[in-house]
Amino acid sequence: MAMRTVVSRGPLTRRLMESTRRTATSTRYFSDGTGRVLGEEERAAENVYIKKMERERMEKLKLKAEKEKAAAEKEKGEKKAEESYKG
Repeated sequence: MAMRTVVSRGPLTRRLMESTRRTATSTRYFSDGTGRVLGEEERAAENVYIKKMERERMEKLKLKAEKEKAAAEKEKGEKKAEESYKG
């Protein structure tokens, strides 16, 4: 398991320390070189955003499939009409 460390450089540290005095939940942790660890609120907001994007993507795919189906049915109907007209 990666050890977590708090960023300790310049004005960021002062702001971080001031915020920890106010509330303990506002502390930002970073993992060792693997990226930032998200807080609960950030994780929840990210999950909501991801679900929204997935829902929009699925709606687009559904509309595309419906359009393709309608176009295929239209072609099928046109072919039948041509065959009946020729015959």
